[in-house]
Amino acid sequence: MLYGYLPAVITGFLFTAIPNWTGRLPIQGTPLLVLVIVWVMGRVCVTFSAETGWLVAMLVDASFLLLVAAAAAREILAGRNRRNLNVVMLVLLLLAGNIAFHLEAHFNGAADTGIRIGIAMVVLLISLIGGRIIPSFTRNWLVRENPGRLPVPFGRFDVIVVAIGALALSVWVASPASHFAGAALAFAGVLHLVRLGRWAGDRTWRERLVLILHVHAWMVGAAGTMTLAVMSRATLGHSGQQLTASVATQAIYAAIIVAALSRICAVIEPAHGEPLLHLAALAWAAAFFGFALSFGPLLAGAGRGKSEPKLAA
Repeated sequence: MLYGYLPAVITGFLFTAIPNWTGRLPIQGTPLLVLVIVWVMGRVCVTFSAETGWLVAMLVDASFLLLVAAAAAREILAGRNRRNLNVVMLVLLLLAGNIAFHLEAHFNGAADTGIRIGIAMVVLLISLIGGRIIPSFTRNWLVRENPGRLPVPFGRFDVIVVAIGALALSVWVASPASHFAGAALAFAGVLHLVRLGRWAGDRTWRERLVLILHVHAWMVGAAGTMTLAVMSRATLGHSGQQLTASVATQAIYAAIIVAALSRICAVIEPAHGEPLLHLAALAWAAAFFGFALSFGPLLAGAGRGKSEPKLAA
């Protein structure tokens, strides 16, 4: 999930966003097919690593993120949009975590540090990229449907909070059980709550398609929710559908929130941990299966609708 599912999600978003940042055509055709094949082969080699060997599994698996970083860097540099190279650096750090995961698993039998590196990079990517798209999408809806207080755009405060978050996550990666790591993460969390409050999410209750963007928690929460939130919105926008959350879409959002809450409660209440973990798994599967049923026909239909306005770089 951490180094298979999430890199695919991140790549899908980056390859959609980078053309908006650079004004260049999206990556498509043979280069995109190569990336898909490499990603699939990585999943196969990891699944059958007992037969292929851990080194082959690591090299094939890690090569996907390496190719993604190279392709993203090439497009950003060709589009003379160097300020977005920080995203490429985070992808490279995620690659480092992927390699560390394989090395740890082989030599130590566990991969705790590699897992923490992966989680930290995903959280940072969401805090950085989410800090741009969430205010932008929220502003678009509020201007049209609920005039009044608007989100504060990405600025110096956001840069400072993301930097503090990066430092806190670095401490957590190096020393996860220390009091200092806990205090640093708590402080960064408070700052992110302030940041989230500046995005006027409280004014979006009428439209769940926008509201869901403001609901966060680590991994099952942030990664799972943001995946479904952005995919559902992008599918509707690029297929020419009305940008509103249907009953089915809201059920999908409810399922992923149940998954996140159940996963958190499983840690808080270890006595009920096993049934809560089962509930989290079932709710997660229901959310993504529901997405496939609801949005699959739109994606398969290759509708030529109007796209949303391009995001600011």
